[in-house]
Amino acid sequence: MNRLFLIISLCILLLSGLGAQEKDLASIYKNPKAAVEDRLADLLSRLTLEEKIDMLGGVEGFCIRPNERLGIPKIKMSDGPLGVRNYGEATAFPAGIAMAATWNPGLMSKVGEMVGREARSKGVHIMLSPGLNIHRAPMCGRNFEYFGEDPYLAGRMAVAYVQGVQSQGVVATVKHFAANNQEYGRHRVSSDMDERTLQEIYLPAFRAAVVEGKAGAVMSAYNLLNGVYCSSNAHLLNDILKGQWKFDGLVMSDWGAAHDGIASLNAGLDLEMPSGKFMNRETILPALQTGHIMESAIDDKIRRLLRVMFRFGFFDRDQVDRTIPLYPAESRKAALQAAREGIVLLKNEDGLLPLDRAAEQTIAVIGPTAFPPVTGGGGSSRVTPFQAVSFLEGIARAAGEKIKVLYHPGPKIAGPLVKDTALSQQLIAESGKIASLAEVVVLCLGFNQDTEQEGADRPFDLPREQRLLLEEVAGANRKVIVVLTAGGNVKMADWLDRVKAVIHTWYPGQEGGTALAEILFGDINPSGKLPVSFERRWEDNATYNSYYDDDKDNRVRYAEGIFLGYRHYDKNHIEPLFPFGYGLSYTTFEYSNLRLEPKRISPGQKIKVSFDIKNTGKREGAEVAQLYIRDVESSEPRPVKELKGLAKVFLKPGAMTRVEVELGESELSFYSANKNKWIAEPGEYEVMVGRSSADIKLRVLFALQ
Repeated sequence: MNRLFLIISLCILLLSGLGAQEKDLASIYKNPKAAVEDRLADLLSRLTLEEKIDMLGGVEGFCIRPNERLGIPKIKMSDGPLGVRNYGEATAFPAGIAMAATWNPGLMSKVGEMVGREARSKGVHIMLSPGLNIHRAPMCGRNFEYFGEDPYLAGRMAVAYVQGVQSQGVVATVKHFAANNQEYGRHRVSSDMDERTLQEIYLPAFRAAVVEGKAGAVMSAYNLLNGVYCSSNAHLLNDILKGQWKFDGLVMSDWGAAHDGIASLNAGLDLEMPSGKFMNRETILPALQTGHIMESAIDDKIRRLLRVMFRFGFFDRDQVDRTIPLYPAESRKAALQAAREGIVLLKNEDGLLPLDRAAEQTIAVIGPTAFPPVTGGGGSSRVTPFQAVSFLEGIARAAGEKIKVLYHPGPKIAGPLVKDTALSQQLIAESGKIASLAEVVVLCLGFNQDTEQEGADRPFDLPREQRLLLEEVAGANRKVIVVLTAGGNVKMADWLDRVKAVIHTWYPGQEGGTALAEILFGDINPSGKLPVSFERRWEDNATYNSYYDDDKDNRVRYAEGIFLGYRHYDKNHIEPLFPFGYGLSYTTFEYSNLRLEPKRISPGQKIKVSFDIKNTGKREGAEVAQLYIRDVESSEPRPVKELKGLAKVFLKPGAMTRVEVELGESELSFYSANKNKWIAEPGEYEVMVGRSSADIKLRVLFALQ
């Protein structure tokens, strides 16, 4: 009898459970098999007006507001250009500029994938990365987060990173949209430019990330664009992003970048972060009554919020993936490989490098960036790594038994010289003495998280203490290898001839010390290439007369237009210190056999460019082939050349490979100011293939008919 009662009870429970499940699935938005647009429409219809308004402002600093009544989860965000910054320690990857210096989108995709995996291990739904602002001048405090001066290279790296992150069920947020090209006065300065400059230089990387990469979110910048805050700039958000590019994802403000709730809402901002200071009930409800805001506009924003949540599965699973270790070995490997490929060898006089590990010698490691490790610049991208390898530690571990390593920190990296002059002299004298005891000096100079950071710009020159240190060390030893840590160029022209070698490490992440040591001793052949032109003097830069707001009217006029970086040097016949795309190797490469198929194309057709690269040296190494395009005759001014293709190839000594790159109308187009659209004019074009923008190896003409 008891057994029969138990069976009947279980049947009743089972039937009631099935009934509840059927009832639950009647709510379309809860059905994971339903179409995304059907789910969001169903859920939108169940939200009250007040609930919708509340979702337009973030909560708890880094979250999208949940709704317990309807089961809308709390969406967690994290800062992220250099790794998963929030919620504890994480892998500190090389900075964005170091990643761009790899010229390797495949590696960038791998790093993005690892960032996405670590985000899942911490339950993060949205990563606030990548940063896609273009380098105008070397002083910008956040240059280290970005991908250099060229919109094509930045776009290729952006697409790869976005796809890598999002492959793990995590949203990538492209930022800072747009023209946030300086950190000084970023809350008040207007970036003023014509439409062609905006479209050709400052937007292509964003467009690539959104259109090709399918980025789920975009973050508006702090600055104004042509006199209007980016967070309330209808031309930027509605006309271009949501109109021309058909972006259907989420547009959020940078933290505190919104200034007017009504203007921002109407201009296309969907989410105010970190809270609804302006986009809230007190502002929006009265505006609805007066007709300054339409409820349909609010509904569109909620659709975008919900679309991202449904598209990435946030309603259907726990975002915390406990199968992923908090500190994956795969992430460490990716960080190391990125550091290896991003380090750029700028000078190697008399073949000083690589160093001979088998020879008995003393190496002096001197300078403030040698120890402790400097993994990244400062600000919201700053990641606290589980562990990191300094330059000193990396060299000491890799040196071997026959090499003696000496160390002196030199003067501190930040702050004025010590007031006790006798003591500013003791530190420098000690460094010189250590240098005189060694066969080779590795002099580690540059900036760190306290001197190159978000919210302020840095000087072009190295700190005075470091210049004095370099002078002392170079006077004591003829074999000095300068190792730079910085987000871009520093003034080198006055000391470059006094040292034998220069290596730029950017901010190499937690594995930077290991990667540097491997390159110094020849275990790894350097393959990094500059993603930004290095000027001899600040006066040579295209923005010298227009970077600073000299009129004190809070407006920076982009007077150089489209002629930025190598475009400027080519146009004005100015020789940079090191050109865009430059980087030395321990081996040599030969280019040959350039072919085009066909040599004449019609609109809509593609042209295949192919050529051979051979490793003609004695070491295994990687080469970055760069493909530039020149419009032989144009109705409007165009650059002498523009990067429109790239390929990184890894070759053993004596090996050769065939490289293929496709070109189409988009690679030939420019934004016509007269016609206000992108056009590719019929006529002759030249393909140029080379090792840098100033070292062209192969050329051939073709025609667009």
